[in-house]
Amino acid sequence: MGKLYDCYCKTYKLNKINSEGFFDIVGDLYFSDEVQSLAKYEQHLDINRLQHITGVAFLTYVICKRLGLNYRSAARGATMHDLFYYDWRDGETGKWHKLHGYKHPQYACLNAKELAADSDMITLNCIKRHMWPLTFVPPRYAEGYIVSFADKYCATRELMYSLSKKYKQRFLKDVERISHE
Repeated sequence: MGKLYDCYCKTYKLNKINSEGFFDIVGDLYFSDEVQSLAKYEQHLDINRLQHITGVAFLTYVICKRLGLNYRSAARGATMHDLFYYDWRDGETGKWHKLHGYKHPQYACLNAKELAADSDMITLNCIKRHMWPLTFVPPRYAEGYIVSFADKYCATRELMYSLSKKYKQRFLKDVERISHE
């Protein structure tokens, strides 16, 4: 279907061997207990938050690398862009969950500073501004726009996967095809 789609499919079978150096850059974060714990949260229906951030981070890494941007900072920011430890759909968490789309980048940024105290301004800006254009302030750096784009792209694919049986079947076949190339 296209290079971007193929790259996205690859994230479902991503490992240290086929990651094109991705895990050399984000492995310390990605394999941490904090990030791995995201697998227990639903992100977009049938897709959990860990799979979502894997897709966003890998697409960001590949795109930024090809464009000659700071792929290290961008991939690390994308890995932590949804680093919050609650289910925003849970009514028990209070009325604020209705504003989740606006507030979670702040929580993710605070958690990222704890997990990776050495995060640079590009990394933190990628996290804080990834919900643009829902949030009014755009990213400061080109890398932040890539994270925001990758986030919307992956969310769209994840919803298609969850809502369409035909798409899910075709997608799973494509994942297998790409993993054997």
